[in-house]
Amino acid sequence: MVNHERLGDLFRTLVRIDSVSKKEGAVAKTLQGIFESQGAEVLIDGAGPKVGSDTGNLIARFKGTRADVVPLLLNAHMDTVQPGEGVKVLFSDGTFTSDGSTILAADDKSALAVIIETIRILQKNRLPYGPLEVVVTICEEVGLLGAKNFDYSMIKAQYGYSLDGADTDGIVTRAPAANRIQFKVHGRDAHAGAAPEKGINAIHLASRAISEIRVGRIDEETTANIGLIEGGKATNIVPCLVTVAGEVRSHSPEKLEEETLRIVQSFERQVSNYKDRIHSDDRLPRLELEVRQDFSVLKVPEDHAVITLAKEAASNLGREMKTKTSGGGSDANIFFGQGIVTGVLGTGMKDIHTVRESIRLDDMVKSVELLLEIIQLHARKARQA
Repeated sequence: MVNHERLGDLFRTLVRIDSVSKKEGAVAKTLQGIFESQGAEVLIDGAGPKVGSDTGNLIARFKGTRADVVPLLLNAHMDTVQPGEGVKVLFSDGTFTSDGSTILAADDKSALAVIIETIRILQKNRLPYGPLEVVVTICEEVGLLGAKNFDYSMIKAQYGYSLDGADTDGIVTRAPAANRIQFKVHGRDAHAGAAPEKGINAIHLASRAISEIRVGRIDEETTANIGLIEGGKATNIVPCLVTVAGEVRSHSPEKLEEETLRIVQSFERQVSNYKDRIHSDDRLPRLELEVRQDFSVLKVPEDHAVITLAKEAASNLGREMKTKTSGGGSDANIFFGQGIVTGVLGTGMKDIHTVRESIRLDDMVKSVELLLEIIQLHARKARQA
């Protein structure tokens, strides 16, 4: 039923359209034309100006053939990471790659191709399906900004699927919450050779704090990382400012807050201890800190329709669908935090965010087949509340 050639041609078309984060306007225009040709009502929300993009999130509403069925959410993102401009697509032995100078952009344009092909099959074959709300976000790759700034009053769906995974036989139902942390340690500059005693070395203070904290895998649910250190002007100047940024992730909200607090207290302690030893009129050293939630936890109940539909659909196709736990966040986390239960399905993409990225056409076909079966099952089982 899946038209392999049509699906492959659509994928080629989409990945050749540049759409790095905050420059998604061209691909949004193409998607709008495609969805409108399929009979959808297409809207663009106001997220673009809020996040610095040249377009907003795209919403395509399909009425379906069953008005008595509750809407189903389908989600993908239209932006890509760099190097993602001027993608040249190669196809060999059933596999798509780039020419090695850029990413392929299967993340997440394979999902867009899968969704569009699925709807084409539904309509061409006059198959029953309920209302679909396709939400294609911007700026996912730079902090899930599109989903965070999406106008949720524009959709009615209370559950659905984000197509932003790798495994075509798995559904991600658990993903951690994350906090982003940034510290600015203010010291005092001085000549490093002539008068070092007049200075307060901000880098040294920060390094003492970092040496006390735990990084990497803390336990089976929690990780922490220091990913950025920036400071200093020259080797002969005592540095007066250093910026340190990191993150904590956990599937447990309690552990997330506990580990975040430990890191914050390490920096606070080092600055406070220095002040206790050496009093200064200028109140240095000084600490600025910012802790903000990057995304909330994703935890889909095992008996939710999102899981049972996917498993039954896979079984109908002679496949087994396994629930999976991820260490990363996605739009699904943000939707879940808004009360929209969202599982993450895979399209088969491999080595994403690298110039070695690839995807097999057969895996995209499998993704279409699964989504097609899910949508038809949903139409048979879900009635308006």
